[in-house]
Amino acid sequence: MIEVYYAEDDQAISSAVKEYLERRGYRVTIFSTIAAAKQAVERSLPQIMLVDWNMPDGNGRGLCQWIRANWKELPVIFLTVRGDSRDIVSGFQEGADDYVVKPFELDVLHQRMLALLRRTGDVAKQYLSCGHIALDRKRVAVTCEGEEVSLSRSEYQLLLYLLQNKGRTVTREKLLEHVWDVNGNFVTDNTLTVTMKRLREKLGQPECLKTVRSVGYRIEE
Repeated sequence: MIEVYYAEDDQAISSAVKEYLERRGYRVTIFSTIAAAKQAVERSLPQIMLVDWNMPDGNGRGLCQWIRANWKELPVIFLTVRGDSRDIVSGFQEGADDYVVKPFELDVLHQRMLALLRRTGDVAKQYLSCGHIALDRKRVAVTCEGEEVSLSRSEYQLLLYLLQNKGRTVTREKLLEHVWDVNGNFVTDNTLTVTMKRLREKLGQPECLKTVRSVGYRIEE
């Protein structure tokens, strides 16, 4: 099922779009503020974002800038009022993939979404995130609060494995086996402690990265 996030404060429009898309097998979540949309994206990425230009707490431009700083390839479609060409130009400058002018036909919006999804694929699988941390598996890159962070191979693999097991406690033994032994590098338990310490420092001591005493580590919202 394709996950759609829709930032829209006009309840009549959002309800019509939600009903139309859900009849076609999509799962649609509506957010009436940019802040609420950001919180949801940080928890879990959708396959595509629909973003209204005018929102109560800002405009789509700021939301798109934030998305592009963390998830460069997440598909974004702007919805903008007819005749406001400045919105369209600005939207593309900030990284939107397409736009639909209000009022719009629902099937036109759907066709634009299908075309974009065919082009981009399931980008959500490319990214893993927790809080202000985002990992791009395709680029082998990590950002924290929008800034790219340089990690060693073992630091990256450690973070990747924890994000892949988000919400679950991973034992120290499992981390040693996965991050080091899989490559034939047999190390001491202290190596994990030192690597974790450096990873935390580089990520600004994130609250979402937790130590489970005498067991291992867990990453969770």
